[in-house]
Amino acid sequence: MLGLCCVATLVALDQTVVTTALPAIVAELRGFDLYAWVTTSYLLTSVITVPVVGRLGDQFGRRPFVLGSIVIFSIASGLCGMAGSMETLVLARGLQGIGGGMLVGSAFASIVDLFPDALVRLRWQMMMASTFGLANTLGPSLGGLLTQYLGWRWVFYINLPVGVVALYVVRRFLPHVRHGVPGAEVRIDWPGALLIAAGLGSLQLLVELIPQRGMTIGMTETLLICVLAFVALFFWERRVAHPLIPGQLLRNRALLSMFLLATAGGFMQFSLLVYVPLMFQGGFDLSAHAAGLLVTPLVAFIAVSNILNSRILPRLPYSAIMVYLGFGMTTLCALFMLGLDARTPHALVVAVMVVGGLGMGMTMPNLSISMQQAAPREHVGIAIALLQSQRMVGAMLGVALTGAAVNWSYRRRVAGALADMAAGASAVAPGDWQRHLATPEILLSHDLQADLIARLAAAGRDGMAVIDMARDALVHAIHMGFWLTILIGLVSFLAIRHMPKISFRSTPVKVQLEEGFHEP
Repeated sequence: MLGLCCVATLVALDQTVVTTALPAIVAELRGFDLYAWVTTSYLLTSVITVPVVGRLGDQFGRRPFVLGSIVIFSIASGLCGMAGSMETLVLARGLQGIGGGMLVGSAFASIVDLFPDALVRLRWQMMMASTFGLANTLGPSLGGLLTQYLGWRWVFYINLPVGVVALYVVRRFLPHVRHGVPGAEVRIDWPGALLIAAGLGSLQLLVELIPQRGMTIGMTETLLICVLAFVALFFWERRVAHPLIPGQLLRNRALLSMFLLATAGGFMQFSLLVYVPLMFQGGFDLSAHAAGLLVTPLVAFIAVSNILNSRILPRLPYSAIMVYLGFGMTTLCALFMLGLDARTPHALVVAVMVVGGLGMGMTMPNLSISMQQAAPREHVGIAIALLQSQRMVGAMLGVALTGAAVNWSYRRRVAGALADMAAGASAVAPGDWQRHLATPEILLSHDLQADLIARLAAAGRDGMAVIDMARDALVHAIHMGFWLTILIGLVSFLAIRHMPKISFRSTPVKVQLEEGFHEP
């Protein structure tokens, strides 16, 4: 379990350290249009890897895949730190996502192998969740410190010593537990994996590029590829002997509701984690360190919520109650974010972050625990892997859709404000200003700001007023993105009603499912 906790630390640190450093990365490497891709390239490759490794782990055991994932993740982290352009960083993050997907698909399912008893497993799972939460807690402030004093590349290099420790402990102590029949043939649904990649990848491109380019011929072709990929996936998964997505799991409304909730939870969590630091640094003009400190309560109280969850859950009639609370508090956090601006007292910002952290900490752990109990025993590995995979799909969509809304709204607001400010000015044309402010990159670099202010001063204009206008436009644009998060949170309450009725009040754990599934 100590080795698995080191593995969890790798994944958790990467989530929160990188998001805090993203504004600084964009400021140095440029290419704000690829801001979301630094996160979504990681998530896209993880989405494909998680169910494949979950299937392989059911047959061959988790240990080889845990070890392989640590090696791949650590190597990719080094490549990310050495990236010289945004394009190179995006590719390295894709490789890192393969390692991260292997980690999620194998390490978390190992707990089921080690502790078959549900109540015992619940206690040990809280150890894993607490480790995850502790690493998340350190992530934002650590990312801010490393970025401000050593440079953003160290947010990736920090994974290397953790990876070495994790590799040693897992190799030394984790047993090799196998559930599959020795010598049995295992068929992986590679065509299904390719169709998932084509469908999600083209969907990502559509979400990112349509707001910028409109419905061009290229976008129409991409849309066609997306539709064909998902239609082909639907029919392929119904006829293949060993589907990547078992239809038995999706045909049950109780289990399907948990997959949908995992998607919604990932959407909401990553939308906040990725764009709150951008709002603090680009919109509120805070340093990376200060922004990291303000984001820390958001992730710190995920750990606090996990601890509270382990105490409260055995006293509740059904685990779905905690999921209701989780989505409710996360939605409230996003709603409160709409009222924040640069003048908001930091104590109030921290209070909003605490509400969000408590909510996030109640969603995914309870969905995972419920899935472990509700899924058929022969499919528990792939079910847990798919649950994590759906969370990543939601995260990818959350980052992409929120990013598209932010980009569109920012450009629209800046163009309108510059047209108003330039009325009657002949020295500098609005188009010249708009070129410098086309993306929020300038708000993340004091050197670029100083250059623009000097240009505007030479033209007899108030440069700081222009910068303040751009900051205000960015804050309002991010607020618009958070409206999507609020909408997802409200819709999620409809799916929670269909969760299986699972109680941890007594032993054995009681599970009420629809017909067609046995009780574990």
